[in-house]
Formats: sequence, C-alpha cells, structure tokens
Amino acid sequence: MSGKSEKTQKKSWFKGLQAEFRKVVWPDKNALVRQTTAVVSVSVLLGVIITIIDAIMKYGIDLLVR
Repeated sequence: MSGKSEKTQKKSWFKGLQAEFRKVVWPDKNALVRQTTAVVSVSVLLGVIITIIDAIMKYGIDLLVR
C-alpha cells in the first residue's frame, strides 16, 4: 500500500468513528447515578455471597480433614 492510501484509510476510519460517536445516546446524570448504584450494589452483594459460601466450604472441609 502506498502512504497516501494509508492516510486516506486513517482519515476515513476517524470520520467513521466520529459519526458513530454522534449516534451514541449518552445517559443523563440521574440515569448514570442509578446505573452506577446498581452495579456497585450488585458487586457488593455478590462479594458477600461468595465470602459466605467460601466460609461455609472452608468450615466443611476443615470438619472433613480433622
């Protein structure tokens, strides 16, 4: 490929990228806060559930090993 062809491809790619970013519907502040809260809450909840399951399994394995 020639250098000019590569430059044309890069410009075309950036124009396409810019066009796609114009299509994005960015969330408003309230939606962003709600979604962030939901993600953090679910992450913490899953962390607690995994910790509880891990503690139960560790206790059970310790009983079997003794």
